[in-house]
Amino acid sequence: GLPLPDETVEAARHDAARVCYFKLYLQQLARAMTEGSDVRGFFVWSFMDNFEWREGTTPRFGLVWIDYSTLARVPKGSAAFYAKLAQSS
Repeated sequence: GLPLPDETVEAARHDAARVCYFKLYLQQLARAMTEGSDVRGFFVWSFMDNFEWREGTTPRFGLVWIDYSTLARVPKGSAAFYAKLAQSS
């Protein structure tokens, strides 16, 4: 995954850097497949922001932003991208 600070809910809703990361990663994955790599699946790390043992809650990897004070969950822009991709596959 790609750890980003995503410090506010607005930043999380517009996480263009993570969407770009997924696009580039998946392009390279497709290239590897056309070159003969046996790829049977792909999953995103991780569904929700979580606690990292070394870094705590600062790096955010998830498709869903977590407000740690209220535990509210907000889908990030990358969640919408990935949902659209999954529906088209």
